[in-house]
Amino acid sequence: MTTSAELSLYPLTPDYKEVIIDFIHQLRSQPGITVATNGLSTQLTGEYDAVMAALTEAMRPTIGGSVACSFVIKVLNVGIEPGADVEV
Repeated sequence: MTTSAELSLYPLTPDYKEVIIDFIHQLRSQPGITVATNGLSTQLTGEYDAVMAALTEAMRPTIGGSVACSFVIKVLNVGIEPGADVEV
């Protein structure tokens, strides 16, 4: 089942850029997903298990790090292509 997730990371520190960039690098190293980024969020698309495993593995170092942060995640039961309309 193809799944997409849209997420935003909000590190609660003035030095937020490095935390976000490290997280995106973690996501891009995960197998079986497509990752797209823009100025507001990051989108993942792939099979459900691959998307959820990628989120778990990529979030682990950020959640376990020294910087307090907030993740906002939306999970869709359809595949999305960034910039394309999603049929409903």
